[in-house]
Amino acid sequence: MNHKLPPGLTATAVVAASSANLGPGFDSMGVALSLYDEIIVETTESGLVVEVEGQGAGQVPLDGSHLVVRAIERGLVATGTVAGGLRVRCRNDIPHSRGLGSSAAAVVGGLAAANGLAAQADYPMMTEDEMVQISSEFEGHPDNAAAAVLGGAVVSWTEVCGSSRRYAAAPISLHPDINLFAAVPQVRSSTAETRAVLPDQVSHTDARFNLSRSALLVVALTQRPDLLMAATEDVLHQPQRASAMPASAEYLTVLRRCGVAAVLSGAGPAVLAMSTDAELPAEALEFGRINGFAVDRMSVGDGVRWTSGVTVHR
Repeated sequence: MNHKLPPGLTATAVVAASSANLGPGFDSMGVALSLYDEIIVETTESGLVVEVEGQGAGQVPLDGSHLVVRAIERGLVATGTVAGGLRVRCRNDIPHSRGLGSSAAAVVGGLAAANGLAAQADYPMMTEDEMVQISSEFEGHPDNAAAAVLGGAVVSWTEVCGSSRRYAAAPISLHPDINLFAAVPQVRSSTAETRAVLPDQVSHTDARFNLSRSALLVVALTQRPDLLMAATEDVLHQPQRASAMPASAEYLTVLRRCGVAAVLSGAGPAVLAMSTDAELPAEALEFGRINGFAVDRMSVGDGVRWTSGVTVHR
């Protein structure tokens, strides 16, 4: 039986953007980025009010189908609670449909807000492992979701147990010399559409290549940044998606020609560059400017945090 929360409780969640795959680590590697959405939730007597500022304003639904609302409701179920009504305010800085984990941030932020409401009523909160599991169920894979929950860089995996799936993740420490640069175009892409271009089967040769590069990627990210160029090579998803986002594919080529380890961010069309230099080469910056990419240096993002009353949780 779910316990009804009283009206007047307020919780706030702050959740980071993320970049997934990082080249060869398809559906398994991810890193949180220092770009954040904020979600403020208040319990009311009845009804639902959804307000959106910033990214997605005027474009996303303002009813129960809103992803944040769905995540809050799922989180309340997980904490054994229910609300008569909700007022949900979303202040979004993460661009939508660009490959920076906006959907994962919406789900993880909604779950965290539900945790904040439950905490105020003295009901058990979801653990980090539970949040990774539930948010990955929404996503269908754990890379963005795990990075948004835990922060930093993560390795995630999926265990199939009969008809159910268990999602899990482990953090890794990003080498302090690695600088992150996100290049975000104005055009959007659909993850479902870009997944549709991927083949159902791959050759043993291609699988072996990506296995070696994904193993090397962990070494490069944590200990040997000088190996990033080789470690970010991929043959399983980026070449196949190139025709769907030609400007992003060309930007990858330009960056890598300049000696910068660059990858498609998630399903694109954003591009993530990783370098030990403090700035990108002038040629790469000029290409981005001419082709409508907003290029920003970012630090590693924090894990999701939420407040219940005056208490901050992590």
